[in-house]
Amino acid sequence: MKSIVLAITGASAMQIGERSIQLLLDNNKTVDLILSKGAYEVAKSERNINIPVDPKAQAVFWRNKLGVMTGKLTCYRWNDHSASIASGSHKTMGMVIAPCSMGTLGRIASGFSLDLIERCADVHLKENRKLIISPRESPLNLIHIENIRRLAMAGALIVPPIPAWYTNPKTIDEMIDFIVVRLFDSLGEDLNNVKRWEGPVK
Repeated sequence: MKSIVLAITGASAMQIGERSIQLLLDNNKTVDLILSKGAYEVAKSERNINIPVDPKAQAVFWRNKLGVMTGKLTCYRWNDHSASIASGSHKTMGMVIAPCSMGTLGRIASGFSLDLIERCADVHLKENRKLIISPRESPLNLIHIENIRRLAMAGALIVPPIPAWYTNPKTIDEMIDFIVVRLFDSLGEDLNNVKRWEGPVK
């Protein structure tokens, strides 16, 4: 089974990345997971959790934290440029970066790869595979907008983490689920075990 590359950067809203891991594995998907160096710091400051850097220990950490034993999860260090997913010969279903910092987005837009996340994104663009980027920033300046435009023109799909109010969400978790489902709808993945909007109540 081809994998889905999931990257979590040092932008706020790590909960979106966490829920993405959980739902993908719960749907028995194969996930290649990369956290940027900044993501570990955000996890500590926003979530008060210490995520192991060691790939095998991290895979165990996510399994235990999210309570899901299905699917296949492989974790990578942010600086592992020798990883198989850094090569275009490694086939994938696509890549999702959620949340994506504007620093990461800007370097991808410039073709300047400092870490494994940026290299994988570059590979997906050059191989004409699906690349979904969920930027977390507000307000956007002209440089941000120009970088987003360049990525869209290069073939990436930009899916900001914007919740919907027409679903009448009652909890933050429901808002996060809506965002995650929309992200993977854009990748062509229909995630089960999550409530979808079925139209207005009549």
